[in-house]
Amino acid sequence: MGRARRSEAIQGTEKEFLDVFNRFCRSRSPWQVWADLISAIACSLSNATDRAQEHFEAREKEYAQCMDRLGSVEMLAEILCIIVRALENEPEQDFLGKMYMSLNLANHWKGQFFTPYGICRMMSQMTVGNADRKIEEQGYISICDPACGAGATLIAAANTMKESKYNFQNHVLFVGQDVDRVVAQMCYIQLSLMGCAGYICVGNTITKPLTGLVLFPRETEGQEMWYMPMFQSDVWQWRKIFHSLGSMGGTVTTEKTVEKEHFYMFFDFEEKEAQYGD
Repeated sequence: MGRARRSEAIQGTEKEFLDVFNRFCRSRSPWQVWADLISAIACSLSNATDRAQEHFEAREKEYAQCMDRLGSVEMLAEILCIIVRALENEPEQDFLGKMYMSLNLANHWKGQFFTPYGICRMMSQMTVGNADRKIEEQGYISICDPACGAGATLIAAANTMKESKYNFQNHVLFVGQDVDRVVAQMCYIQLSLMGCAGYICVGNTITKPLTGLVLFPRETEGQEMWYMPMFQSDVWQWRKIFHSLGSMGGTVTTEKTVEKEHFYMFFDFEEKEAQYGD
C-alpha cells in the first residue's frame, strides 16, 4: 500500500529523477550508476516481448548483474515510474537526454552533443510532411536516424506523426543506430515507452551499417539489436508475414506492393528512396 501511494505521488519531474539517482551514487560514480540503470531498464523492456534465445538469456543475465550492483529493485522501479510519468506529462521532450546532459555524462571523446529538441521538432515537421501519402501508397513508412543518440529526432518524428490521420504505432517504423551502447539504450527505452514500433541498433553506422530489408534487419557481428515491444504486435508481425509471401511470389497481401521502401532520413530534409545495403 505504501509503495502504491509513493507511485501515485510521483509527478515525473527532473528533481524527482535526480533525487533518486543521487541515492544510487553514494558509493559509485554517476557514470557507473547511469549505465547500470539504463541497461537494467532496457533489458526488462526487451525481455518482456523479445524471447529470441540469443537476446533473452544474455539480457536476463545482464539485468541480474546490474541489479547486484545497484542493490535496489524498489529504487529502479521508482526511476522507471518517474520516466514514464515525465513522458506522459510532456511527450514533447527528450527526458533521458536532458538528464544525461545535466549530469555531465556526455562522452566528448565520441563527440556527443545532443541536438536540442526544438530543432528536432522543426526537422521532423519539414521531413515527414507528406508521410500520409506514402502510407497510403505502401501501408507504412520507415523513419531512420543513423546517429540517434538518446532519440530526440525520432521522438520528435513520433510526435509529428500524431498529427497524421494514421495511427503512428501501426503505420510508422522507427529505426535508429548509434555507436554508444548506453545512449542507444536510452533511445530504445524512450521510444518503447511512447509505444513506437521499430528497433535500435548498437553499432558504428559507418563501418557496421544496418543491412537487410527494413522489416527484416540483419544482426551482424559487431551489432546488437533492440526490438521495441510494439514491433512484436500483431499488426507488424502480420505485415512481415505478408511481405514474406509477396517476396516469394505469393498473392496474399493486404498492402500495395512497392519496388522500394521509403525512408525519411534526418541528415537532410529531402525524402530518400533507399534500401539497406546487402
